[in-house]
Amino acid sequence: MANLKVVMILPTYNERDNIGHIIDALQAQFRHMSHDMHILVVDDSSPDGTADIVRQKQAGGSNANVHLLMGQKAGLGAAYIRGMSHAMDKLHADAVFEMDADFSHKPEDVPRLMAALDQGADFVIGSRYVKGGSIPKEWGLLRRMNSLGGNIVGRYVAGLYKIHDCTAGFRAIKTSLLRKIVFDDLRVQGYAFQVALLHKAVSLGATIKEVPVDFIDRTEGESKLGISDIIEFILNAWWIRLHSSKTFIKFAIVGSSGVVVNLGVFTLLLQANVNKYLASPISIEASIITNFLLNNYWTFRWRKSADHVRIKGLKFNMVSLVSLAVSYSTFVLLSMLFPATPPEIHQLVGIAPAMFINYFLNSYWTFKHAPDPKD
Repeated sequence: MANLKVVMILPTYNERDNIGHIIDALQAQFRHMSHDMHILVVDDSSPDGTADIVRQKQAGGSNANVHLLMGQKAGLGAAYIRGMSHAMDKLHADAVFEMDADFSHKPEDVPRLMAALDQGADFVIGSRYVKGGSIPKEWGLLRRMNSLGGNIVGRYVAGLYKIHDCTAGFRAIKTSLLRKIVFDDLRVQGYAFQVALLHKAVSLGATIKEVPVDFIDRTEGESKLGISDIIEFILNAWWIRLHSSKTFIKFAIVGSSGVVVNLGVFTLLLQANVNKYLASPISIEASIITNFLLNNYWTFRWRKSADHVRIKGLKFNMVSLVSLAVSYSTFVLLSMLFPATPPEIHQLVGIAPAMFINYFLNSYWTFKHAPDPKD
């Protein structure tokens, strides 16, 4: 492949203890690479003097390929957008890397990601969750659940099903792909940028490749991930889903009709003096049946399932039992805790978790699309 100009983008905020070492480590890797490799530090005006360390490196004669871009702190996504725009418009890069400055991503993995670009990929992910990749063994349960949960949201809410590591921060991307993306349309500032950019790349038909890497816990400095970033990430994943998935929109419409059926049947049964604890599961089952018929013949009609309709019906009934148990348990619990509240309110609240479970189990199991063998 022709010699490319590649810019490593390192977003920083208070990384004084790491930035000089990571620059040196990357330069050591560059000596064995055939491409024109550069480093762009995008610093959010760190008060600890991170930028001063970069300027000291620039003053050395061997670091002419080190660049510094200053700006105000506005989130990881904003920093990457600023860095990518600068790399394309000012440095005329053919490819860019996303990489943490805290040694969470090993510099010695850079040549492997670059090799994947050379072999034809448009977007390469340093993946922790493919065979050969790993996360730190010392991570506690909360940290593991946070990471895995982010990937579940990215894969099954945002719709990035085939990607194993949707939230990875170690990536190599050709600028020919980035130039097709309007960054303002991504509508994100923080960590949600990672999924938003990846989703856009997938929607544009980019060739995505995951390369296994070992993620290393930082030894210096502190993580910048906060609660606001997590909230933005989840909301953005649902925003992507709502704006890109006709299937989900249809499912939402069917779900709304199911609410009407559920509450309508429940109200009629109460008026007929049926005990509320019996009326609740009956009305739930009525809504599940109508939802199945509409989803089978409208929402998921385009999917070519490998299962016969009888098998799908059996699977649907199994999912229905789970949904019924969740909804009914919620109804009973609320009835016991808040006996003065109208039972219709308890019934309505019980619908929400049942619908959520019903969608995911039916979408990714009952009505799972069977791809062609060539895929």
